[in-house]
Amino acid sequence: MFRVLPPPEIDYRAELPPHQQIIDWVRASIEAGELRPGQVIPSEKEMTQVLGVARTTVRRAVGKLREEGIIYTVPGRGSYVARR
Repeated sequence: MFRVLPPPEIDYRAELPPHQQIIDWVRASIEAGELRPGQVIPSEKEMTQVLGVARTTVRRAVGKLREEGIIYTVPGRGSYVARR
């Protein structure tokens, strides 16, 4: 499995929507050095299973991380932490 901070318990009653909670978890894992530049992040399937959320929620989080330049995706290979 991947070295990342323990997965958050997604709180559907929190101010932050679930996809933002996932974004914050991935960012925190990068900032803590658990995910390093060039390293693959957990797959959408793994995140849906571990976090207990819908795949669309994970896709939204991954899409926003990609838009912000925090990760990049290689089709058929996965998403990786971007070099800054």
